[in-house]
Amino acid sequence: MALREIVYTPDPVLRRKAHKITKFDKDLQVLIDDMVETMREAPGVGLAAPQVGVSSRLIVVEYAENEEEEEDAPKKLYVVINPEIDEASEDMELGVEGCLSVPRMMGEVNRHLKITVKGLNRQGKPVKLKLQGWLARIFQHEIDHLEGILYTDRATKLWRPADDEEVQDNV
Repeated sequence: MALREIVYTPDPVLRRKAHKITKFDKDLQVLIDDMVETMREAPGVGLAAPQVGVSSRLIVVEYAENEEEEEDAPKKLYVVINPEIDEASEDMELGVEGCLSVPRMMGEVNRHLKITVKGLNRQGKPVKLKLQGWLARIFQHEIDHLEGILYTDRATKLWRPADDEEVQDNV
């Protein structure tokens, strides 16, 4: 495993629609492992392949569902290849987001409260995830990256946090 360099705006790879993955080979497994390590080191809760300069439809997400109630809540790692939002609730919520590829910036973004995501796991087997709350927000943010969309495109309000302001989890 190796750390990959995170690309920042205005790198053009962040604005391209990523390519569908069709080969589940050793190179893909290395990319997945590298992305997980890079996300954890950053630190972030999600990372899309375009954020490490690879225009492929791959996201990794690591999140503890009960993090607010339990400080040491176990985190779950999600690896989803060719993810698609299959269903989305009509209910939406405004929330604060940040991004590893848009450093020192935060914004309010309206996202669906509940979504269902279909895709493939790292072995190429189908997965279907029913997600809600913050986890649904993370997945929507990462899937947007695969479409060349940044959270700043969807934000209703953007700002640079003050040096002493806590920065929102980077997704």
